[in-house]
Amino acid sequence: MLAESQDEEQIIARVAALDIGKAELVCCVRVPAEGSSGKRLQEVSTHSTMTRSLTELANHLVELGVERVVMEATSDYWKPVFYLLEAHGLGPWLVNARDVKHLPGRPKTDVLDAVWLCKVAERQMLRPSFVPPWPIRRLRDLTRYRIDLVGVRTAEKNRVEKLLEDSCIKLSVVASDIFGVSGRAMMAALIAGERDPKVLAQLARSRMRTKIGRLEEAFNGHFDDHHRFLLARMLNRIDGIDVDIAAVDAQIEAHLAPFVAAAARLDEIPGIGPVAAAIIIAEIGVDMSRFPTAGHLVSWAGLCPGQNESAGKRKPARLRKGAPWLKTMLVQCAWAAKRKKDSYYKVQFFRLQSRRGPQKAICAVAASILTAIYHILRDGTEHRDLGADHFNRRSTEGQTRRLVHQLAKLGFEVHLHRTAEAA
Repeated sequence: MLAESQDEEQIIARVAALDIGKAELVCCVRVPAEGSSGKRLQEVSTHSTMTRSLTELANHLVELGVERVVMEATSDYWKPVFYLLEAHGLGPWLVNARDVKHLPGRPKTDVLDAVWLCKVAERQMLRPSFVPPWPIRRLRDLTRYRIDLVGVRTAEKNRVEKLLEDSCIKLSVVASDIFGVSGRAMMAALIAGERDPKVLAQLARSRMRTKIGRLEEAFNGHFDDHHRFLLARMLNRIDGIDVDIAAVDAQIEAHLAPFVAAAARLDEIPGIGPVAAAIIIAEIGVDMSRFPTAGHLVSWAGLCPGQNESAGKRKPARLRKGAPWLKTMLVQCAWAAKRKKDSYYKVQFFRLQSRRGPQKAICAVAASILTAIYHILRDGTEHRDLGADHFNRRSTEGQTRRLVHQLAKLGFEVHLHRTAEAA
C-alpha cells in the first residue's frame, strides 16, 4: 500500500558547521550563489579557539547572515564556542555525534567532517541537543561538583575503613557508621596515642554504650605509628571535603533561589529530598516547553525501553546512555521511593520485579518519577501519590468497562449498582 509522504527537502539558505578541537576549529559555511538559481557557495576556514579568534568568527557569520550554526558535542571543547556564538545571537545548535555519522569509505579529516556536517545541517537532517539557559548552567556546575566531592569523600572514608582493618581494629563490625560522633571520638583518641581498648570503648555515646563489651574486643589490634600517620591525613582530608561541600551547598542555595517554589514541589515526591530536587532542576531546568511530552523527557534521560526489532521479532535492548547525571539521581530516588509505605512507586516496583527483575523495575519507577516531575514543572501542580491500591482499582474499573461493553454488544442495556458488600 502506497502512502503519500509529507517530507520535502527544504534547504536552509545560510548555514555553518563547526568541527571543534581543543586548539582550533574548522568552519564550513554554505550560502546561496548570487545570480545563480540552485547553486551554493562554500567557504572552509580554520580558526583558533582563543576568544579573540572566536569573536572574529562570530562577527563574520553575522555579516554573512547565517541562519543556523551547528557543532558536535566534542568533550567540553564545544562550550566556549557555543556560549560565545549564543551571545552574538546566532542561536547555535549542539548535535549528538551519533546523529552525524560519516559516510563509510570516505577519508576522515577535520575539513571533510565540517563540510559533511554543514551539508547534513542545511537539509535539516539534525536535531539539537538540550542546552539549558545560563542560570541553570551555573546551578548545574555547582550540583555536579557537589556530586564529585561526595564521591571523593566516600572514597576517602573507604580508605579509612581499610586502614583500620589493616591494623585489626574492627570498629566497623560494631558501629554501623564509624564516622558518627562516637567513631570520630575513638579515632581521634587513637591518633592522640591512646591504645587501651577499655578507655577507647568508654568514648562511646548514646546507643553505642550498649556495645561497650564488643567495642573493647574490636579495639584489640595492632594500631601503630604508621597507621596513626595515615589516619590523621585521611581524617583531615575528609574534614576539608566537608567544609568544601558546605560552601558549595551555600552557593547552590543562592543559585536555586529563583526556582525555590519548583524545588519545594519536587521535594514532595517520595524519594526526592532537597539535594535531589536541586540536582534534578539543574539537569532539566524548569521550562518543560523544550520537551513536547513526558515521554520525550523520559527518552532524553535514557530511561525509555530500547527497541530492537528484526524480522518481526522483538529482541532485548539496553537503555541508552541518555543523561547520566540525571539518570543516576533518579535511580537513587527510585530506590528510596520504593521503601516508602503505602506508596504507588513501592507497589509498582514489586509488581514489575517479579516479572522483569529488580533492575528493570527500578528503572521503570525512575521513569514514573520523571513523568511526575514533568507534569509538576509544566503545569505548576503538586504531587499526588496514586496510592498503593491504584493497580487494584484500575484493574476493577477496567474489567467492569469490558464486561459492560460486551453486554452492550449483545443488545443488553446495563445499569450498574454497587452492593453494600462490594462498597
